Formats: sequence, structure tokens, C-alpha cells
Amino acid sequence: MNGADSAWIMTATALVLLMTLPGLALFYGGLVRARNVLSVFMHCYAIACLMSVLWFFVGYSIAFGPGESGLWGGLAKAGLNGVTVDSLSGTLPEVLFFAFQMTFAIITPALIVGAYVERIGFGFVLLFSGLWMLLCYAPVVHWVWGGGMLADGGIFGETGVRDFAGGIVVHETAGIAALILAVFLGARKNQTTPPHSPGMVMMGAALLWVGWFGFNGGSQLAADGGAAMAITVTHISAATASLTWALWEKVKFGKASLVGIVTGTIAGLASITPASGYVGPWEALLIGTVAGILCQEAVVLIRNKIKIDDTLDVMAVHGVGGIFGTIMIAVFGAGTYVAQLGSLAIVGVYTTIVTVVLIFVCRAITPLRVNEETETSGLDLTVHGERAYDMSS
Repeated sequence: MNGADSAWIMTATALVLLMTLPGLALFYGGLVRARNVLSVFMHCYAIACLMSVLWFFVGYSIAFGPGESGLWGGLAKAGLNGVTVDSLSGTLPEVLFFAFQMTFAIITPALIVGAYVERIGFGFVLLFSGLWMLLCYAPVVHWVWGGGMLADGGIFGETGVRDFAGGIVVHETAGIAALILAVFLGARKNQTTPPHSPGMVMMGAALLWVGWFGFNGGSQLAADGGAAMAITVTHISAATASLTWALWEKVKFGKASLVGIVTGTIAGLASITPASGYVGPWEALLIGTVAGILCQEAVVLIRNKIKIDDTLDVMAVHGVGGIFGTIMIAVFGAGTYVAQLGSLAIVGVYTTIVTVVLIFVCRAITPLRVNEETETSGLDLTVHGERAYDMSS
């Protein structure tokens, strides 16, 4: 065990949890109407709790167990079986590696929340998120990070896919699942109401930015120069994408908005995520420059042209950003086009199939969408019996 590595990954674990609670909750919560903000908080908080328990029971074993097939890790480590305080994963206590990866298993289904806010059934959220994490996310983790079929020595030969911190594993899977759920749900009755609290959106984005240092820097799994470079390129990409998003908004609409610039931040962060361990500052600058414009145009395409109500643009920002960053690894020569594009295709098809099947299964058990009266009144009071704001004072 290396003490410095362990101390850094303990810190990174806290930072990645910070991304969901409260970062993502605030970011998404500020973007919805005031009558639905608590429902967003509830979704993020409940998902964090449920994924933690499921990751302990079987998720970690599926993702990082010693499975020989390359498809999944098996159940040998279910319930942390055989993992003690003395067990190691590289230079880290294995229980710390478990905890670090648990925070990734939390935020990935939580990202999907942005696609279905203001109209989805709470029971469906929990049932779908739990099954999706176990049947979609955890196997993909094994394929890419657990020595499975997409890793080095797998179906793409000696040089497998390169995905440093989750362009495929986190952002592509979440983005595709979000888009499919949005299609099945249908559009909200009222899509014209602006974000109820842009300031809350900014605070959430700022917390996500800080937490992303643990997300990407921690994925080095060591306290070394590689982790420092991952943090540096993460920051450069985020800052650059923020500026290009705001500039592109100014060019198109005459004004640069606060919600726009912070959404650009998230686009830059998502885009650099898969490449953060393989590129330097200049490559990060280029990735961020393109991401701010590319993801903004993806928002326009999905929302206005295809007319899918992916409410908070999960696919356009996270999905497109993660896919773009994954391809740029091959462009910069750190991976092969065959492995990068092939892995994107395989995971994309698998995510689509699992997500569609789970939607049919889950909605046969619990309602997918709330009724029209609940949607009009808002989910906070109707579903959870609380209001975010006292309107009488």
C-alpha cells in the first residue's frame, strides 16, 4: 500500500460524491420550475443511497470481480466477500478502490435524472435506476476498466479502448439512456418556463467543476504527475468550453447567459473526461474549444429539430461530449480508431437494448409518468408532500 496514493484517492472519493451531492442536485434543481425542485433533489439523493447499497451487494463484483468470460466479473466479490482491510488493489486498499468506484456508480444513473425531471414517477426512478446500474453500467465498467472484452488483450487485440475516466462508461451510457427515456416519456406539458434559479445552476456547476478534479485526477489511482496533468487538462478544457459556449451564444442570440456559460463548463468537463489521462494542455484547449460549440449545437438539434424533450440536455452535453472526447483520443494518437469507434458502437447498442427492455419491464410494475394533474401542480407537493419555498412569506 502507498500512503500518498491512498490519501489522494480518499480525497478524490469525497470530491466525486460532491459532484452528485450537492453539485448535480443543485445544477439540475435550478434548471426546473420552483414546484419541482425538491423532486430533483429527492431523485439525486435517493439514487445516491440506492446505488451505494446495490454497489456493495453485487455491483462492485459485476464490475471488478475476477470473471473469466470478459463479459462480467461474476459474483465472487458480492457483499465485499474476501475483501479485508489488508486487501490491495494496486497500491490502494481494495476497500478504498471499492468506495471510489462506488461514487462513479452513483453519479452515472444520477446524470440521467436531467432527461425526465418534472414528469416521471418516483417509484419508476428507483426501480429503473437500480436495475440499469446493475445490468448496464456495471457490465460496461467490467468491459472497459475491469479487464473485460474491450480492454487490452480483448476483442480489439493488444491495444484496447482508451477511456481514462468515463467518456464511454459514464457519459455515453447515461446520455443514450437519457435520450431513450425522454422518447418513451414524451414531452412535458409546459416546456417554455425558464430555469427558476440560474444562481443555483451556477453553484451546482461550480461544485461539479471542483468535484471533477477527483473524477479525472483520481482515475490515475495514484498521487503522481499523471494525476496532476489530468487535473490541469480538465480545468483548461472546462474553462475554454465555457468561453466558446458563451461566445457562440452571443454570436447567435446577441447575449451570453449565465446558464449558458456554466453549461459550457459541463460540456468541456464531459469532453475531456475520457482523454484526461492521455493528452496535454494544448490538446485540452482544442477539445474545450470545440466542445463549447459542438454540444450547444447538439442541444439545438435534439431539442428544436428532432424535438425530443431531453429536459436538461443530458445527451447533448454529456453524451455528445463524452463521445467526442473518446474519438479525440484516437485523433491525438493515444488510441486506435478501431478500438475507440468500435467500443462506442458496442456500448451504444448494448445500452440501447438494455434501456429499452428495462423501460418495458419497469413500467409494467410501476407507472412511468405521473398523471396530468400531478404534472401541472408540480411533483414536490403532490408526490413528496413538501414545498421548496414558502410563497406566503
